Amino acid sequence: MHRHHPLIGILLDYQTEGSFSTRPHYALRSSYFDAVWRAGGLPVALPYIEDATNNYLETCDGFIIPGGFYPFPAKLYGREPKPNETVHPRYAFEIGLTRLIVENDLPLLGICAGLQVIGAAMGATIYLDVRAELPTDIDHLNAQPAEQTAHVVDIVPGTRLHEVLCVDRLEVNTAHKEALRDNLDDLTISAMAPDGVIEGIELPDRRFCLGVQWHPEFFADEGNSNFNLFTALVRAAKGEDV
Repeated sequence: MHRHHPLIGILLDYQTEGSFSTRPHYALRSSYFDAVWRAGGLPVALPYIEDATNNYLETCDGFIIPGGFYPFPAKLYGREPKPNETVHPRYAFEIGLTRLIVENDLPLLGICAGLQVIGAAMGATIYLDVRAELPTDIDHLNAQPAEQTAHVVDIVPGTRLHEVLCVDRLEVNTAHKEALRDNLDDLTISAMAPDGVIEGIELPDRRFCLGVQWHPEFFADEGNSNFNLFTALVRAAKGEDV
């Protein structure tokens, strides 16, 4: 059956308890889904069902690994795991899914934590807290509301991200304390903050695999460069050149 809108699978976030329910539940802001729909894609939510992974890969035309606040395994921070370490349910599922998406060369956009997961899938390590481990005056966490920009990023010329955004520099919002650190040889760095924090990555040998450290879904309106990330993902999901 021909589909006018390519299916864009968006991984759900996870909470053990919260204001929605005292029991474990999935959660994700509607802005991700709205951005995909406005860009011409049909957003579908992906829960953590291991047995459904192949169905996701066969059914979805593209994917988004979204942001989220949750701990990564200690080894990603360059630390020895504790004997009783428990891997967060989201990471336990998404790392395998991300590797399979990359291996199958399916279009992928990673946002904030999603960028870090793409990096981890390619062997990168991560700063636990850039404010504590790097000399920086930028509050990368969330001094400003996510609907407001907080600092600039420089886009590396010649990268896919540069082609997509069509700008050399971009004002972005920020909501992260972690960032990519080492073992970056398999990644192309496509954007950086003035303090050297990596704000964009890509895999140039894939059809479309980009990660950005900011949250473009808050600015995904026509005429805004951030919207280009979603329209480019949808075009790649259609099999079009990006």
